[in-house]
Amino acid sequence: MEKTVKINFRDLVTNEYPVGTSLKEVSKDFKKYFNYPILAAKMDNNLFSLSHTIHKKHDIDFYDRSSEVGNSIYNSSLQLLLVVAIKKVFGSNVDVIVEHSIDKGVYCELLNMTLEKSDIKKIEDKMHELVLQNLVYHKVSVSRIDAIKYFNSRKQYDKVNVLKYISNSYVNLYRLDDIYDYFFGELANNTGDIDDFKLTYIKGNGFVLSSPTVSNPECTLDYVHHKLMFESFLEYTEWGRKVGIATASDLNSIVSNGKYDEIIRLSEVYYENQLSHVSDVIYKNKNEIKFILIAGPSSSGKTTTAKKLEVYLASRGFTTHSISIDDYFLEREQTPKDANGEYDFEGVDAIDIELFNQHLAKLLDGERVLLPQYNFLTGRKEYKNKYIQIGEKDVVVIEGLHALNDKLTMSIERKNKYKIYVCPLTQLNIDRHNRVHTSDTRRLRRIVRDNKYRGYSAAATLKMWKKIREGEEKHIFPFQNDADIVINTAMLYEIGVLKIYAEPLLFSVPEDDESYPEAIRLINFLRNFLPIPSDNIPRESLLREFIGGGCFND
Repeated sequence: MEKTVKINFRDLVTNEYPVGTSLKEVSKDFKKYFNYPILAAKMDNNLFSLSHTIHKKHDIDFYDRSSEVGNSIYNSSLQLLLVVAIKKVFGSNVDVIVEHSIDKGVYCELLNMTLEKSDIKKIEDKMHELVLQNLVYHKVSVSRIDAIKYFNSRKQYDKVNVLKYISNSYVNLYRLDDIYDYFFGELANNTGDIDDFKLTYIKGNGFVLSSPTVSNPECTLDYVHHKLMFESFLEYTEWGRKVGIATASDLNSIVSNGKYDEIIRLSEVYYENQLSHVSDVIYKNKNEIKFILIAGPSSSGKTTTAKKLEVYLASRGFTTHSISIDDYFLEREQTPKDANGEYDFEGVDAIDIELFNQHLAKLLDGERVLLPQYNFLTGRKEYKNKYIQIGEKDVVVIEGLHALNDKLTMSIERKNKYKIYVCPLTQLNIDRHNRVHTSDTRRLRRIVRDNKYRGYSAAATLKMWKKIREGEEKHIFPFQNDADIVINTAMLYEIGVLKIYAEPLLFSVPEDDESYPEAIRLINFLRNFLPIPSDNIPRESLLREFIGGGCFND
């Protein structure tokens, strides 16, 4: 019998270890390659917790919080640390619900007691105390039935209900100190590795748990309150509770009874009401607002929102015109280059800002303007007799990456612009401690759309996601506070629908592909939801922008 096994790290180093050595012990020999504590391992392209032991030769790499996978593990581990700290401070009957992302953290609410601002320090101090104790996150595989019985005995019905709809015979629970919890992904090995975080009191029973991000892994930045985003999230969360859907199990219960059509209708009406409100505001300010600027991160539904808003405005008597920012790219030889010497098409300086502003100013003065059309093959603007002119009842809709950046529209006074930030601000939770990430909703949308309309594989889309996120952090998120309104494009039912389209695509990711661990994470995430057929989704639905069959994109 083999006494030792070889471990090959990134084709750089090969070490031998006794059979049965934990990945935690192995990771100690490679921590010099990482700037932050190692949280999990990628072994033969599969994700493993550091408690896993080795028994044969493996190719290995590790994740710290600077990676997308590692950061997700860090935040899930931090959330369990928060749960345990709260129960240690206030008693086992007090719980917390982890609601949604906001700024560089997540919004949480305390349950079963009134939260005072002074309580925040008590929770934070207890969390730091648990970090110093370097407690182990114990991963325990138990039968799903036994897990349900356990949580039922402790009246943790949110856990009971979510496990009811999972088909797995066994599920993973995590124990920290003497508290068990359910998480569908991997957690860290020790609390000592989850040592950077901040808690910020908001109001009522709410606070924000902030942590390092992939874009800023060095430390936790101070929380910056985004009023419009926060209020939009809060409003949608309250609405979800009113219609009885706050968690995946609430949605699954409706789906299992075949009553999902009503949820589809309710979601569509909620979204439509936002567009109706925006058209009301623009109508009331029709003497000033002439340019409607729409921006948002990838797969937010900007295209459908822009087109549907034009319909609403037309019903108010407006004549609408649309201008594509992409038609104003600089000539190819004038395009700035990035640090690698490649053309940088993402930055605002890749746009012919001077020409764009000249055209907007002329339109505002009532002049007739010949619009360019950009030829991406030749890298030059072309003019093909496309003229527009706006009158008293006309508005121009401009949708694009830099639409909220005032540098793009500096020739136009603020009163003449109405800025819309579009994003699917998902309020749905899996249970009290497992939230649905807004970025995961967008990622699934993008996987489905890229495959249908561009022929991309799920692996190709997942590989692009890091660069997409970097672009959003640089060019979109910094300008969200300047928006006049946030339009929430999330649909209560959409994860169930996206599951039907995305799950097979995710299963197609090869085991040796670099995006395989992320594909598995998303597959495990989708297991918490029952599938919802798309037959009765209206043709004009925003979700049709991604799954197809819509009247705005087919």
